Amino acid sequence: MRVFRGMAALAVALPLLAACGGAKDPGPSMSSLTTALKTATFTKVDFVDETDPATVADEYRDLTGNLFGKLGAPAVSATKPTFTGEGTDNAKSTLTWAWGLPGGRWTYESEVELQKTGDTWEFVWEPTVVAPLLAEGRSLHVETVPQQRGEIVNTAGTTLVADRPVVTVGIDKTLLDPVAAPAAARDVAKIVGIDPKRYAKRVKAAGDKAFVEALSIRKPMMTKAKRKKISRIKGAAMLDRTLPLGPTKEFASPVIGIVGEVTAERMKKKPGTYLPGDMVGLSGLQARYDDQLRGKPGLQVSVLGDEGEVLKRLYNSDPIDGKPLTVTIDGRLQKNAEKILKRVEPESALVAIRPSDGAVLVAANGKDNKMNLATYGQAAPGSTFKTATTLALLRKGLNPTSQVKCPAKAKVDGKTFKNDSWYPKLALGKITLAHAVAESCNTAMVGTADEIGHAEIASAAASLGFGIDRDAGFTSYFGQIPEPAGKTEHAADLIGQGKVLASPLVMATVIASIQAGKTVVPNLVEGQVAKPSGVEPLAADEAKQLKTIFRKVVTDGTGHGLADVPGKPVIAKTGTAEFDRKGKRLTHTWMIAAQGDLAVAVYVDEGENGAATSGPLVEAFLRMARER
Repeated sequence: MRVFRGMAALAVALPLLAACGGAKDPGPSMSSLTTALKTATFTKVDFVDETDPATVADEYRDLTGNLFGKLGAPAVSATKPTFTGEGTDNAKSTLTWAWGLPGGRWTYESEVELQKTGDTWEFVWEPTVVAPLLAEGRSLHVETVPQQRGEIVNTAGTTLVADRPVVTVGIDKTLLDPVAAPAAARDVAKIVGIDPKRYAKRVKAAGDKAFVEALSIRKPMMTKAKRKKISRIKGAAMLDRTLPLGPTKEFASPVIGIVGEVTAERMKKKPGTYLPGDMVGLSGLQARYDDQLRGKPGLQVSVLGDEGEVLKRLYNSDPIDGKPLTVTIDGRLQKNAEKILKRVEPESALVAIRPSDGAVLVAANGKDNKMNLATYGQAAPGSTFKTATTLALLRKGLNPTSQVKCPAKAKVDGKTFKNDSWYPKLALGKITLAHAVAESCNTAMVGTADEIGHAEIASAAASLGFGIDRDAGFTSYFGQIPEPAGKTEHAADLIGQGKVLASPLVMATVIASIQAGKTVVPNLVEGQVAKPSGVEPLAADEAKQLKTIFRKVVTDGTGHGLADVPGKPVIAKTGTAEFDRKGKRLTHTWMIAAQGDLAVAVYVDEGENGAATSGPLVEAFLRMARER
């Protein structure tokens, strides 16, 4: 129950000024009142009639409603008190209040009266000290007016990500004894498929009046059976709402990112920008372009009556809707790629690029990927990197029909290199460069280590879009080929091992550059194209020879599985890269290919080899891409 004493005094001992009339100036201790109002703590303030300071604190919390929880503590300043009436025993001061709002402040003034009792001044406590229109039973209340978050659309004008209906499942701690909340949380977690222990810990740590979200489920996926199970759990709640989502659960998820309630960490990094409960981008493009997509919520501060009715609006700002973000993703191709990767058990990724303009049409990750491998994965590219080595050899004067040596073994600085176990014996000895690339002869490439320096291989790679670090406007990794530690490492670099690292994005860029006959610059977000500088351009005759060589990979080599793909000729290169994990020697598998105005790279974290593991995935994608 609120208790307001119309003239109850908030007694604050003021230092006496040395003068005949006793306490003349009440100003020096005004800071004790403003400090109490800022902190909502009155334990150091004396009250007349020995009123309990905790009572005043409770009254103050009631008067300010949810403002402290939403807006934080106010800034409060006071004018120097002026005497009122005929004598010098009464005074008043004007308080200026400033509550922080996203991007601004809400300010207003109120008055406080002071009375002198004996040699001290006391503050008169009334609801109007907090705001002029307040009275017993009234309170201040701030409410967010939601804005419309900007959609993510593609260049064809198709909406990819928009508000879609979901059911948010969680524990409402006002509906049950807090002691029973963790057990209820574990039951809910088991139904929705999240970690019960972690969720129970979150629920236990939350306030007694909190709603703690477990999971938001797309409405069509919320079955009647699941609803029934959740409804039987005391404290469980299901809220109908909307969230910005793609057409499917998997749709470019790690790349586009997710939207959720603003975190304490984000609020700390950008103070004064958000209110608790604001929806913001938490990852991917949603986070990168949050300022554009989010817009700005509206705010209303009102005086509420004792039954919660709005008596008067004190502050109002209209919401500002977010602006759409245009990306190059092709919705149909993206879904096709994700459908293909669903049947792959290890982590995997598929990236497709349009060679003519570098548009990223697909950035798909496998079903269980824990990170965005498609555009930011980092793994040895294996023999797909022979694209760069081949270009370096062409720049040394070789051509597709030039003879190169392909021995069974090649030794560099004491290190023995071999071909893969399935390499055909008939392709050993002196063979053409095109044949060596088609069959993926490691020893032929390693054997050129003395002819091609690091700078030359790095330059050739850059001409194909590899190793050019830049801000592309989205989370991206463009590969690395650092200075080798010695001859052995340099030789390993030539076959995509050593310290060479690549992402599916950059390997799709490499084959796209060969197909386009120019250095392709991949772009995903409209208006965000960072063209590299200082890169030797891919010459027309170089591109022509590269296309001849990598066409032979399909007609006569490791990429023969793509030979019967209908449509324009396909160029390709397979890749297998060895690595050690938990004491086991395993292989990453790659295939890159291009057909017409479509280039694709497929990566599988663990597999047999590029042709057997990644090849069928590329074939399936190219065939599906033709379907309309």
